[in-house]
Amino acid sequence: MNIETQNEVRPRKTAKKSIINIENLTLRYGNHLILNDITFPIKDRSITTLIGPSGAGKTSFLLCLNRLIDMVSKKTISGLIEYETYNVLDPKIDVIYLRKKIGMIFQKPNPFPVSIWKNLEIPLREHGVKDKKKISQIIEENLKNVGLWDEVKDRLHRSAFALSGGQQQRLCIARALVLKPQILLMDEPCSALDPVSSGVIEDLIQKLRGQYTIFVVTHNLAQAKRIGDYTALFWVKNNCGCLVEYGDTDQVFNKPRHEITSAYINGKRG
Repeated sequence: MNIETQNEVRPRKTAKKSIINIENLTLRYGNHLILNDITFPIKDRSITTLIGPSGAGKTSFLLCLNRLIDMVSKKTISGLIEYETYNVLDPKIDVIYLRKKIGMIFQKPNPFPVSIWKNLEIPLREHGVKDKKKISQIIEENLKNVGLWDEVKDRLHRSAFALSGGQQQRLCIARALVLKPQILLMDEPCSALDPVSSGVIEDLIQKLRGQYTIFVVTHNLAQAKRIGDYTALFWVKNNCGCLVEYGDTDQVFNKPRHEITSAYINGKRG
């Protein structure tokens, strides 16, 4: 990859249909209000970037979308996260199905402590894919999708920990993709990587545009401007996270409606 490609402005394929609608989402950890009254849509097959200062609840918000927030004790959630025909916050929802359809990529790559092959085989078998030929086809296809096949095809049965940080992150993306999700949630997927590896991941996100709905939390404003079709800005008000502005990325960065947005993207606040 030519590192200069990170600065290219890529064609955007925006979509009008919302795949998730968030309405009045409020989250508490114990008595501490984390998110207050968050309302905005996530557009289908588009890239939405979430920006804002540390402590604004961005990661907590992301964890709500596929119910990984369930792992946090003493939490209280209210509001609506509408996906397909149901409310994600409904306690009766099948979270296994939900997390298959809404995959998660974390800030730090987290491959399983097994081989490259096993990292992709395990989730397939857990979700009922048993045919060895089909498993092989899916693994090869998705390693190619993330640009990793040619780099690892001769060492598929070696430890995933032998890969570089950027390769591990692409493996984790492939691990999510083998389950054919509709949505990919990415929590600062480049922040733990060197600039070259970060550029590779960013180019991969661009490549996946239009195939998946992608939601990216990032502190890198230049990156958010490059890759986002839509952008949301979270801020800290009264010691909790709130939504200040949401809109088309070009509008948010070039014609912000809120003075906080203008100050933040111009480096005057945050």
